[in-house]
Amino acid sequence: MPDDTIEARIPASCPVTISEILCRAWHHDLASLKPLLSVPGRASVQEPTTGETPLHAAIRSCGARTQKNNEVSAKKSDSVNIEAAKAVVHELFLSGAIWNDVDSNNETPGCVAARLVQDDLYNECVGAGMRAELLFGLLDGYEALDSDVEEEDDDDDNDEDNVNNSEDAAANENPEHQDDGPEDTILESDPDRAFLSPQTESTVTSAAYLRANLTYTDGKLVDDQNNGVMMAWETSIMRSSVDALLLGLPAGKRILNIGFGMGIIDGMFRETKPSRHHIVEAHPEVLKHVETSPDCTFGKDWEASAPSEGAYKIYAGKWQEVVPGLLEQGELYDAIYFDTFGEDYSQLRMFFTEYVPALLDEGGIFGFFNGLGADRKVCYDVYTKVVEMHLTDAGLDIEWNELDVDMKGLEKEGRGEWSGVKRRYWTLDSRYSFIGSTSSITDKEQNTGYLLSH
Repeated sequence: MPDDTIEARIPASCPVTISEILCRAWHHDLASLKPLLSVPGRASVQEPTTGETPLHAAIRSCGARTQKNNEVSAKKSDSVNIEAAKAVVHELFLSGAIWNDVDSNNETPGCVAARLVQDDLYNECVGAGMRAELLFGLLDGYEALDSDVEEEDDDDDNDEDNVNNSEDAAANENPEHQDDGPEDTILESDPDRAFLSPQTESTVTSAAYLRANLTYTDGKLVDDQNNGVMMAWETSIMRSSVDALLLGLPAGKRILNIGFGMGIIDGMFRETKPSRHHIVEAHPEVLKHVETSPDCTFGKDWEASAPSEGAYKIYAGKWQEVVPGLLEQGELYDAIYFDTFGEDYSQLRMFFTEYVPALLDEGGIFGFFNGLGADRKVCYDVYTKVVEMHLTDAGLDIEWNELDVDMKGLEKEGRGEWSGVKRRYWTLDSRYSFIGSTSSITDKEQNTGYLLSH
């Protein structure tokens, strides 16, 4: 267990300008803390060796609570004022504190709150993370507009700006024109911090994944960097997905699956005897595996066994290139599943907002494998809420069900199921499933959507 004492997290070697903020956050001294947060960046300063931020300090100092028989009790004395801690955390977020900064234990503030069973503070972190991710999503789609102002006006404006800038520079050089600041200058947060996150591995991009060599071995599909693309332990998750998509429905459904991988879910789809089963797969080595491996039963013979020409087919290429063609052909499906690798959330969002409404027939079901943040509970909860908001905007009413994930063999990095895999991409013992209905998003009267996130 991490050492959560103030002596361990804010050592004597910590610069005074940083320790002052951390200590006031630790003791939930909001009145003394607020003046120190007046300059952007101060809310996210980090202790150089432990990576402690004011958020970490404010949450960690509350101590742990134990949960037994659905009752929660505090280990620390009753003198800890959770409302005071919430007020400090709230003020830090208002002042620009970073919700997912990690410390030397590779914990975000939300991770600390979850470990200590401080639910109110955990929810504060999730809410802040959701707001931040929604804002980043908006900024990511922002494009600066070209100015229509004529060059002469631009020149005039530039002349005025130069004068104003000169006056500002002169004022800054003259102490008499400067606002009085705190007696002790507090070090601002620096993007090039002395503290380095212990988790420095970069995310695999879609382009890099499509160029990578893949290996099918020991119930795993990994790339040439040993990143796990798909693994056999996901079978139970896939079974839950298929059950949610098709359970109780008659045979002969029309199915579209985006991302073949190891063929786990497509094998389950095939068992339901669909009348139409289309698969989109982009990686050339996966496609080669389908064509040449005796272990794969989704090649030409499978396509030839279709009840009608083209009813069973694997489309080679990125879904962004293939799916528009399916739309042009007028294809409609009763069940759609989405599970790609290396793509960011914006691509999933584009799929369920722009394509699912047009591809899903009345009464149809949609599901997807959502691994966003699945290696960290707070990130998973943040991205789940973000997805929920975007799905609602797309016209889906969401109902949540939480299902258990069997973590046997998945507990430790590099061991058990993770042997030979670079990094665990799943650490959670539960997943959420979403059931929703859509309306008024296409010219069809009603579409029903089921959304499964693991």
